[in-house]
Amino acid sequence: MTARPAAIKLVWLIGAIGFVIVAVVLGMVIGPTSIDRTDTLLEVVDSIVPGDFDSGLDERQASIVRSLRLPRVVLALLVGAALSTAGATYQGVFQNPLADPYLLGVAAGGGLGATVAIVYDLGDGKGFLDMVQIAAFIGALLSVALTWTMGTLGDRTRSTTSLILAGVAVASFFTAIQTFLQQSNTDDIRQIYNWFLGGLNTNGWTEVIQLAPIAIICLGLLAMSGRTLDVLSVGDEEATMLGLSVGRTRVLLVVIASLLTASAVAVSGLISFVGLIVPHTVRLLFGSSFRIIVPMSIAVGAGFLVLCDLVARTALTPAELPIGVVTAFFGAPFFVLILRTTARA
Repeated sequence: MTARPAAIKLVWLIGAIGFVIVAVVLGMVIGPTSIDRTDTLLEVVDSIVPGDFDSGLDERQASIVRSLRLPRVVLALLVGAALSTAGATYQGVFQNPLADPYLLGVAAGGGLGATVAIVYDLGDGKGFLDMVQIAAFIGALLSVALTWTMGTLGDRTRSTTSLILAGVAVASFFTAIQTFLQQSNTDDIRQIYNWFLGGLNTNGWTEVIQLAPIAIICLGLLAMSGRTLDVLSVGDEEATMLGLSVGRTRVLLVVIASLLTASAVAVSGLISFVGLIVPHTVRLLFGSSFRIIVPMSIAVGAGFLVLCDLVARTALTPAELPIGVVTAFFGAPFFVLILRTTARA
């Protein structure tokens, strides 16, 4: 007797939630500072549950758990969920398993915005609504707007090929400007590269508070778009016959995914491959329906980035690896695997 689809989905959901819980626990109890693991978890419970749970930690250790580890893990959950869900959405909209959140020049636009802010001493990338974060957010959205405008000029169907080519052109142009600014301001190159390699260094809860409202709203909207992405996957003509306004739907989904990506990039810098690895892994494990891919990408992406951040801050203790290096270490071989699989198909 075979298991019913509803039961299988429930098992998948429980497994995804279990993965996130394990990642969060590991992210909280492991760190460069040695703190008793049981006491750490009690301190976390005391932070989020009403009541008085005496963890036994001294003031310094409690501060590390409450003000450093916990907000960093929460930020990793949000950024990981944002990038992976945006990647799943782009792959569905463009019907391309190699699409990722930076496809429309978001990375180049965010990088240029951050570079301008750093070069002209407008901020340091820390704190709530710092100018580096604001400039990166504006640059990312500007690049998407330019890509969309260029990709739809003379192409009212808004074909995916035109948009992708326009994204490549916009990214190349923004990268050229950014490189010029770097070479003209060599004293700031180190700070710029640190931002480009990504990081989840938190200043308490400020970055979480900045990202959370946009991330939660966008993730909720995209989580409900699975059926729409499934309809888009059958082709534009068939989707139109099924009553879907293809052009308008594609615009809306790309805008939401781009806003989500830009918000994550603004607080974390550029973290590559998350939006490529996670949705594709979910597709291989759980099938091609976006009603499963999108919500599973939220959970798996969140847990995946928490574990990557754990590696980043403990692999070279007391030094810290940029998290972008860790994700690229896993992502580059995975990208090659996808290419080989796609070529065979």
